[in-house]
Amino acid sequence: MKKKNILWLYLFLLASILDIFFVANGQSDQRVFTKPLIIPFLLGYFFFSTAQLKGVLLRKTMIAALVFSWMGDTLLMFPKLFLYGLGAFLMAHICYIVAFKVSQQQPFRVGRVDFIRLFFLNFPIYLFAAFVYFYIRGGLGEMKIPVIAYLIIIVMMATTARERFKNTNANSFWQVMIGAAFFLISDGILALNMFYQSFPESGVLVMGTYVVAQFLIVRGILAHIQDGQIA
Repeated sequence: MKKKNILWLYLFLLASILDIFFVANGQSDQRVFTKPLIIPFLLGYFFFSTAQLKGVLLRKTMIAALVFSWMGDTLLMFPKLFLYGLGAFLMAHICYIVAFKVSQQQPFRVGRVDFIRLFFLNFPIYLFAAFVYFYIRGGLGEMKIPVIAYLIIIVMMATTARERFKNTNANSFWQVMIGAAFFLISDGILALNMFYQSFPESGVLVMGTYVVAQFLIVRGILAHIQDGQIA
């Protein structure tokens, strides 16, 4: 790993720690200087680490996912723009779905599908999503359809990450899978706090799991690329 690329990670870590510190101390005004910088620093790390892959679909979708994530982070800082922020993250997850699909061996192979086995493999993901929806459904109001659509897409993102098992190297699979799981947890906590019952620790938990999720997904995809398995 080149030293200039590590600098982007240090900046990502610094912005993340400062932002979580401001969240923990209720200093929302200071977050305008930290939250919008978290993803750009991670994007810089990924962008320069994959400079040799210009034009490759995997690189394009990962960059798009991070750009949409940055847009979501920025828009969600303004409560009146929540729906737009949700839409930006929905697009980010669609990009991640494509990235997770193409970052595996023979991604578009059509074969026999055992739906019962597939259901049980994905059952923990479905269970978590059902748990969150059960508690927030009463407080959604006019946001019901957008939230359900978002929930479906993020479940698809997580199940596509799970699908990579034995279709990429173990290092790549586990980092992406754990990252996707942390993304689910982060969004689940956010939803419970907004639509069910707010609690003071939610901000730290949401941002803590979120930055870990994004970092692990990026590192996992880079592990796939470094293994020479590029789609």
